[in-house]
Amino acid sequence: MTLSATPNASVPSGFQTYATGRQYELRRDDALAVVTELAAGLRLYTRAGVQLTETYGDAEISPGAAGITLAPWANRVEDGIWYLDGKKQQLDITEVSRNNASHGLLRNSAYSLVDESQYSVTLEATVFPQHGYPFLVRHRVQYLLAEDLGLEVRQTLINDSDAPAPFVLGAHPYVRLGDADMDDLTLTVAAGTRLVADARLIPRSSEPVSGDSDLRAGRRVGDLDVDVALTDLAFDGGSARHTLSAPDGRSVTLWQDESCSYVHVFVTTQFPGRPKAVALEPMTGPANAFNSGDGLRWLPAGESFTMTWGIDANLRDAG
Repeated sequence: MTLSATPNASVPSGFQTYATGRQYELRRDDALAVVTELAAGLRLYTRAGVQLTETYGDAEISPGAAGITLAPWANRVEDGIWYLDGKKQQLDITEVSRNNASHGLLRNSAYSLVDESQYSVTLEATVFPQHGYPFLVRHRVQYLLAEDLGLEVRQTLINDSDAPAPFVLGAHPYVRLGDADMDDLTLTVAAGTRLVADARLIPRSSEPVSGDSDLRAGRRVGDLDVDVALTDLAFDGGSARHTLSAPDGRSVTLWQDESCSYVHVFVTTQFPGRPKAVALEPMTGPANAFNSGDGLRWLPAGESFTMTWGIDANLRDAG
């Protein structure tokens, strides 16, 4: 896969272009991250040549929302309907099969460059007032390759409206461990509660984790078939960590800070070209938060809010 940080606009005839817009390459020692103009998405993260996220081709948009960032809501709004001061708000239906408004308002938006260096890039897009969401907000996303070569992501929402704006922030990365057989990896998520969802994936209740949703002691990925939001995360030192580990001791970990009290775990056989894929999605609130109020925040006029998450890896064999 050939990648370039050159913008698509005004490029010479025959120059490589991408369905996801400009590609920003971050390099530090043996670490590489590729960030896309479209949806401020994480297209690729590798260490020492080991692929730690799922990726996709130059002419494709992200399959299964792979790597995109989500604002001003993550996941779904049932029927695209919620109420503001008693007045019905109708969002566009973007998940037609389940009649939901899904993954926010910037999934198909280009993000503008705010700042760029060898190790980091900051992108930003604006949500303008519109039917279903009458607020003016900006979503700013910074990707950074840290000194330890881990990837850190800061997502900030800025409210330029003259009234408080409701929001849930999230991201949709898929993690992997190079060419290791996904079925043989162990997935560990230290979460005590699962949200019980209906057939449209709208949470209706919650209960203690059990069966496939109890990942606290680690479960073999080959035995899992889950699409579930988890909460009551075990935060240690300000972050919760969710890990895919191999029998040889190598591992890849997605971590999230305490502003993100939910994680959605999606184990699927539908990711193109992969027998199985695992999405670990940090979120400040669950699906349908605009109606349930669970995890929903209201950002005061003129203020900002930041969530932080990242990916790191241990690539040394235990033996």
